[in-house]
Amino acid sequence: MTEVRFLPPAAKYIKKLKDKKLKLLYQEAVRKIRADYTIGEAKTGDLSGVYGYDIYYNKTNYELAYTVEYQEDEIIVVIMAGTRENFYNQLKQYMRKS
Repeated sequence: MTEVRFLPPAAKYIKKLKDKKLKLLYQEAVRKIRADYTIGEAKTGDLSGVYGYDIYYNKTNYELAYTVEYQEDEIIVVIMAGTRENFYNQLKQYMRKS
C-alpha cells in the first residue's frame, strides 16, 4: 500500500477537527487518494505538481492538497487541508516558505 505522509499544516488541521463525520470524510479521501492519486485535480501555474481533492460537507467546500513523491516506492504527501476560502493562497505561501 502506498505510504502517506502528512506535513504539519495538514496534520494540525485534521487533528483539531471536532466534527467526527468531517474527519471521516478526510480519512476516506486519503484512502481514495492512496488507491489512485490521479483522483485529485492536477493544479497548474504556481502550484504545478500539486493535486487538489474536494470534499463537500454541510454546505461547505473543503480541500485537501497533496503531491506524489517517488523514492523507492511512491509516497503521497498531504500538504494542507482546510476550507476552500483562501485555501490556495495559504498553500502558495506555505510552499514558498518550505
